[in-house]
Amino acid sequence: MEFRLLGTVSVDTFTGPLPLGPAKRRSLLAALLLSANTPVSIARLTDSLWDDTPPLHARSVIQGHVSRLRALLVGADAEAYGVELVTLGDAYVLRLPETLLDSQRFEELLTLARGQRSPADTVLMLKEALSLWQGPALSGAFAGRPLQAAAHSLEESRLATVEQLAHSYAALGEHNRAAAVLRAEAVAHPMRESLAAALMTALYRAGRQSEALDWFHRTRRLLADELGIDPGHELADAYALILRGDPGPDAGREGGRNAPDRQGTAARSPVRAGGSGDGGPGNGPGPMPAARPAADRRTGPDGGAAAEPAARSDESRGSTNGATNGGTGGAPSPVPPRPLPVPSLAGGPHPTDLLPRAPRGFQGRTAELAALTRAAAGEAPVCLVTGPAGVGKTALALQWAHRNPAAFPDGRLFADLRGFSDTGEPALIEVLREFLLALGVAPRRVPESVAAAAALFRSLTDRRRLLVVLDNARHSATVRPLLPGGTDCVTLVTSRHRLEGLIASDAARPVPLDVLEPPDGTALLAGVLGEDRVLAEPVAARRLAELCGGLPLALRVTAARLAGRPSWTLAGLADELADERSRLTFLDVDDTGVSAALRLTVQQLPQDAVHQLARLGHHPGSHFDPHTAAALAGTDPVVATAALERLAAAHLVTETAPGRWVLHDLIRLYARGMDPEGGSEALIGVLDHYIATALAAADTAEPGGEPCFVLPEDYHRPVAVRDFVDRAAAMHWLAAERDDLALAAVAARTAGFHDRAWRIILLQWPQVVWRVRDSWSPLLELALDSARAHDDAYAESRVLNLLGWVLTEEGRTAEAVALLERSPVLARQSGDRLGEATALINLAVVQAEQGELDTALEDCGRAVELAREEGDAHTEMLALQHLARMQLAANRPHEALESVRTALDLGPEHEEVARRVLLLTTSGEARLALGEEGEGIRLLDLAAGEAEHAGYDEGAARALQALLRVTAEPEYRKRYEQAVRRLTDDE
Repeated sequence: MEFRLLGTVSVDTFTGPLPLGPAKRRSLLAALLLSANTPVSIARLTDSLWDDTPPLHARSVIQGHVSRLRALLVGADAEAYGVELVTLGDAYVLRLPETLLDSQRFEELLTLARGQRSPADTVLMLKEALSLWQGPALSGAFAGRPLQAAAHSLEESRLATVEQLAHSYAALGEHNRAAAVLRAEAVAHPMRESLAAALMTALYRAGRQSEALDWFHRTRRLLADELGIDPGHELADAYALILRGDPGPDAGREGGRNAPDRQGTAARSPVRAGGSGDGGPGNGPGPMPAARPAADRRTGPDGGAAAEPAARSDESRGSTNGATNGGTGGAPSPVPPRPLPVPSLAGGPHPTDLLPRAPRGFQGRTAELAALTRAAAGEAPVCLVTGPAGVGKTALALQWAHRNPAAFPDGRLFADLRGFSDTGEPALIEVLREFLLALGVAPRRVPESVAAAAALFRSLTDRRRLLVVLDNARHSATVRPLLPGGTDCVTLVTSRHRLEGLIASDAARPVPLDVLEPPDGTALLAGVLGEDRVLAEPVAARRLAELCGGLPLALRVTAARLAGRPSWTLAGLADELADERSRLTFLDVDDTGVSAALRLTVQQLPQDAVHQLARLGHHPGSHFDPHTAAALAGTDPVVATAALERLAAAHLVTETAPGRWVLHDLIRLYARGMDPEGGSEALIGVLDHYIATALAAADTAEPGGEPCFVLPEDYHRPVAVRDFVDRAAAMHWLAAERDDLALAAVAARTAGFHDRAWRIILLQWPQVVWRVRDSWSPLLELALDSARAHDDAYAESRVLNLLGWVLTEEGRTAEAVALLERSPVLARQSGDRLGEATALINLAVVQAEQGELDTALEDCGRAVELAREEGDAHTEMLALQHLARMQLAANRPHEALESVRTALDLGPEHEEVARRVLLLTTSGEARLALGEEGEGIRLLDLAAGEAEHAGYDEGAARALQALLRVTAEPEYRKRYEQAVRRLTDDE
């Protein structure tokens, strides 16, 4: 049995290929094989099988395909080969020996090739690897986005291997063979500059100089016509090598063939195929480049794990140092060679792409797009798109960014800097954090200061080819820390300001954007209304474009009104717009022409949609779903959804993802003015919605715990509260809404609703615990200020508990102690006995870390008593868990065992795997301390196994580390290293 991804997705058996059936079943198999022996979630499979919104019965369709695929495998006696398709909760895993997977054998052959000392042996290995390919990767499957990315990654690996094969042929002096290998791929990939440069060099060294020069001019013209750019460093260096008549390092080598001049002096070639190794094809018998899988990690300047760059792609360019060394004999290049990574073939990360989708119905802007292309052609260019509000700066940037994804093989980053939004600008550290996480840095490795995070970002991007889009920048100072470090990186900034400081300091190249000219404005109208309708009234269409001020936003809103009313004439609407005398009052502000068009649109809306739009203007966050919209409007999610659909049809809101909507800044300002008196009611509604939803999320994520506060006296429970099916869904919501929850808390505090502000922040505690190093302190300090604003001892104690613990985990122990020492006193003052117990636990943990074990034991024991008196088993178990650890640290293993037994007798609930694992680990260590080695090893092994099964890597690492202190069992060592690796690679 053999599984194939390198060609048509198939399963070959002795009796022939299995009848896999439709493309979606092949897609399912491909997705499982790309992550062989790793669980693949339903969500991931859904993305692989459907490009757009999946059907409501997507889960059933996937289950049906899994069932059929499983039956096919069983019928082919897959079990005899060690192949099994297993269901694990909400995921599936295809278990199989990796030797049965052609992509894995391909990777193994590449590894073997890198280890060969002889170029001849390397050629044999690489040819065998390439023979596994039977067509384009993942053929026959439905090309969902994840599979498209995987196919691209596999194809990049194949092309890199072809370049390696040519390099090895050149090392043998067989330049004609190198040229033959490269020509076929250069024809298929005419704009991959590394292939063209390598082919030129091979042809030249084979004595075919005219063909080499012809290939250069052909490629140069193609780059100019298709992309509007000049040849990159590799092509230019190869061209210069030929014109100089440089014989190259193989010319005088013994056994070399086809060299144009055997009498020449050996010199290091400046050409490197695909950016690999110490030289290009024919550069001598140097070692194979150090190719590594894209999923590997490397250590950044701060010790953090950073993803290796993906394989250099179509327009990858090598170093230019060879141009200066070309005539200096054998002087080596001062720039170290770049490795040529081989993408992972089994579920490794794909190049990061944070870009929003490309704008739909984009019209015109040909000159500006060409200007952007020219501006992006330099070294580490910063392109600056400027213009008034609503002119389409973001649309232009995204249109250009989406035109040629292959130009940025290492990814495309995007951040909305919200420089002109009333929601406020995001903190720079948060933007850098998102960028660093996208580049593979583990959360715990992200620096906490802007300067350190920016330095790490520049370091990680130094050898990558990235696009960074910084949208809506207000100041030059905001942009500078976000600039990447690589000379092959392109930064695209949009702003309403000219940002002359950025032009002066970073040579930013401005691309000013003005309103659309009438022909482009009418083309935009035609894109929405249809050409026939515009051609029927060309004069009216042009007049409409002029009345809308050439602003794309105004034109789209106007076109949307006409599209829904086929009986209306363009001339009639133009007359209506012309009669809007108040339109002139908007000419001296940013939203020229927009308010008039919006007002006309809103007048045609049903009352419920008008009310919904007016309340959306008071939303403190950046996005909303039907539950949020309902809370703002005082309705239910069904009514809100219908209103949102109406607003979307009028282009007043935009759905960026299923169930996730945004409001353009200008429309938000207009909507806010529609009902200024309703602002307070709308804000209270959305704040209480966030409290209710976060309570539901916390209860689902950490069931059984005591609520972290009582509700405000005037709390208004929403009509409907989101339901979370499991912990993963709850944690996902908390993570996705983190920014908006913070904005809501700030808005609550600004409006004087301090009782809501601290509660909204405190309810994020499951996410705080899960991502404790993720810069929560500033938000918790805001909560503390709000708690103190009303002299609320209960609130202050609760916030101090969480803030003190976070500071402890951040290593700010002295600050943590100062806060935590006050928390139990405040809890007692407010009669909050469970809050006092929690405060004592957190205080005891810090005291134990500082070596004050006796005090810690006393406080933790008091916490146990308080929880027991209140009858709260959850808090009592928490106190006993920490008490047992402290007793063990104090060399009192018998007492530790008793505390563990008491805690286990109380529960814990089956959802609390982490607590049970920690208790079992403490119990095992106590047994070891008592000399009961066999029982101690058994308990620790049990703890590690349960942790691994639940995906609790930190608990698994702790238990396995304790095991390795008493046993040298290789299996424990292997499992420990795997757990640590998973922790290091944690997202």
